[in-house]
Amino acid sequence: MPRDRSLPIFDLEIDLAAAVANANARVVIEAPTGSGKSTQVPQFLADSGLCGDGEIYVLQPRRLAARMLATRVASERSGRVGDEVGYQVRFENAVSDQTRIRFVTEGILIRKLIDQPDLSGIAAVVLDEFHERHFFGDISLARCLEVQKALRPDLKLVVMSATLEAGALKSYLGEGCDHLVSKGRTFPVITQFEPPRERHKGEIWDQTARVIKDHLKVDGIQGHILVFMPGRYEIQKTAQTIRKASWSSAFTIHELYGELSPDKQDAAVSQSDRPKIVIATNVAETSITIDGVTLVVDSGLERRSAFDHRRAITTLHIEKISRASADQRAGRAGRTGPGTAIRLWSERDHEARVPATPAEIQRMDLIEAVLILASSGIESIREFPWFEKPDPAGLEEAIQRLQILGALDTGEKLTSMGKRISHLPVPPRYGRIIDEAARSGCLDAAALITALSQSRPLFPARKRQPDHVLAEDFADSDDVTDFQALIRAWSQMKQNRFSRALGERLGIHAGACRDVDRISGQVSRIASRWHSNPNRDAHPSAETLAKVLLTGFSDRLAIRHSTSTLSCAVIGGRKGQLDKNSLANDKDVKLFLAGEMIEVEGRDVNVKLNLCTRIEEDWLRDLFPNDFDEYDGAVWESSTRRVEARRERRFRDLVLETRASGDLPLDLAASMLASRVLSGELNLKAWDDKVSAWIARINLAAEHCPIYEFPAIDDESRLLMLEQICEGAVSYKQIKDRKVWPVLKEWLPPNQVKALDHLTPERIQLSSGKETRIFYQQSEKPKISVLIQHLWGLNDSPTICEGKVPLVIEILAPNSRPVQVTENLAGFWTGSYPAVRAQLRGRYPKHEWPEY
Repeated sequence: MPRDRSLPIFDLEIDLAAAVANANARVVIEAPTGSGKSTQVPQFLADSGLCGDGEIYVLQPRRLAARMLATRVASERSGRVGDEVGYQVRFENAVSDQTRIRFVTEGILIRKLIDQPDLSGIAAVVLDEFHERHFFGDISLARCLEVQKALRPDLKLVVMSATLEAGALKSYLGEGCDHLVSKGRTFPVITQFEPPRERHKGEIWDQTARVIKDHLKVDGIQGHILVFMPGRYEIQKTAQTIRKASWSSAFTIHELYGELSPDKQDAAVSQSDRPKIVIATNVAETSITIDGVTLVVDSGLERRSAFDHRRAITTLHIEKISRASADQRAGRAGRTGPGTAIRLWSERDHEARVPATPAEIQRMDLIEAVLILASSGIESIREFPWFEKPDPAGLEEAIQRLQILGALDTGEKLTSMGKRISHLPVPPRYGRIIDEAARSGCLDAAALITALSQSRPLFPARKRQPDHVLAEDFADSDDVTDFQALIRAWSQMKQNRFSRALGERLGIHAGACRDVDRISGQVSRIASRWHSNPNRDAHPSAETLAKVLLTGFSDRLAIRHSTSTLSCAVIGGRKGQLDKNSLANDKDVKLFLAGEMIEVEGRDVNVKLNLCTRIEEDWLRDLFPNDFDEYDGAVWESSTRRVEARRERRFRDLVLETRASGDLPLDLAASMLASRVLSGELNLKAWDDKVSAWIARINLAAEHCPIYEFPAIDDESRLLMLEQICEGAVSYKQIKDRKVWPVLKEWLPPNQVKALDHLTPERIQLSSGKETRIFYQQSEKPKISVLIQHLWGLNDSPTICEGKVPLVIEILAPNSRPVQVTENLAGFWTGSYPAVRAQLRGRYPKHEWPEY
């Protein structure tokens, strides 16, 4: 396939060569989607002669993009993937000694840094799609910059993005960073907003089919159609709905998502003379280009994973995309000619969306990143030069979990076990399991369990055909873990050489089974060197297997509330719903660990507990004898919403046994009730907006007028107030209607009450004579809402706190709807007012509209 030299990125070829010719070369390339940067920049570097015999690593955020880009570039250079151009992703490697351009996912380079801290053999690192702000991308950039400064001034760093706030990045990369910009080549795209209509029932896929039909009635078929959906489920439902439509016979319909087989992925993006509809996740938003798209239909949604540091669980929710992502998606319709982008939401909704997707480092589990950084020679994780610092609570939580696993010591230094498991391409908790299994002589069994958890699912969520099987059909009454049923299903496929025909007959994913075989083999090969005779026990006992899993999942220990419910309590004060098909649903199972714990948004939001393993208390005592304790005192009973006197036996904070005890300490009961009111679990009817405003007023006065010595009210102060309010009570019923002002009024002496009214009055009189209420909210600036007519003649913004705090003015039109928000009234009259006046004067001609 010849290179398309009309691509806009070719304008930068000479400038890029000049930029990377010097030592400590650092280049930022800003080029829109479709400009050719992902395929051509690596080739520019390879052809420049400036990289010598070294490899060029091209980092991609997604495995699908890495594989497809490698295939495209290899074709353009008249070669095969794995020769001059290759790719390497987790558990998959298509490279050779001849490879000069290697497309990799971000974690691959990080692990390279562990084995080769100086990145010997690598001449250049290209970080593509950096605007997506994947947290491994952030870490990769930071580590490469350190390597370049300390060890490898010849290492060339290139950061590429379609949309980028270049200022912060250039500042981070330091003096001497070159910034190259490609204007791109795009055609005009008409954007239409088509929010759901009340008269139209149905789901997002029904709406999609409807808007495509309406568009085709007016414009006909002019090219391919690209549809963005949040995930595989929505993609499949959309494809099913479109295939049923009579108009769809003119199109070939393709699905595109990460778990799809490579041949189906290739078919979705390959050139086609026949019109096609490609229904994709956000993988088609940037790295992968589908030529000939003239219509984009955008759901405006993505399935976004995040990590809840407080509950230590992964969440997977459908979220609204940012405005920047919406623009990226729309631009896909203007690659080869004029196009149309239909957004399935309203203009008002669009304006309310965040400008850009939050950086992943602020919402992901940091445990793997912390282990990798520690393994690659970082002495102090907390002082690491992040491009954007992560949430301190998330960093602290990750360090603590690594200490529980034994990968970090109490001084936050890497242990010998931590060093070993850092070489495994699996999450740290599975690395800990592999290390323990190799020590216990059952490495292959644990490697297989690990592979089953890291690959695509062997079974669909539900049967596709009535005669298909599911995982529970392979379960045995003596099983100790749900993984055993999966192992039997996988073994049957392995015995039949992973036959696709057998897989289709049984409903088992043959490709996933092959992945498991490859992954388990890779993990076993790495870990087999760690301990002597790591596979001496080919058939480990239930106790051995459970104990091995416990070393990595002790923080996932759970207990059933009763055999009549799937609701469970989990260590850390968490709750979850047990999978009804799990062996842990057996009436004889009390304790179990959850191999998978994820919060999924569907019709409801539930924390699902899957891949469970039965646990005996004696096994816990053998491994964690110091984590048991007896507690005698007050406990909160959520079912009755009462504090009760109990004696409890606990593993960490998980209650294993409880029974009633003696008298209840009332001060402790008040404290427990108060803490639940503070957290929002309980609500006091009298703790209303007026109370919140009163607290905000005090804190405002304390901050801006310290001479008056107001005591700032923080969470600790609120808790003290609430404990006084809850004094003598033991249940929510006793406190929900209690009065709060008698307690609050005692917080300030009489002289400060008067000062508070002086500094932060509840109402203010404007110079026009109009008196208006001031709205106070914690962590927000005080605000007034005023009709624009009442502001005539008022040039300066009103203030409080003796002139130190200007009020935010929400300016209202005659219909009392906001038209402008400002803190600078004088600036409003000279700036925005003429446009506001022109707009409102036409709507309300009976009102006076003076000029300023």
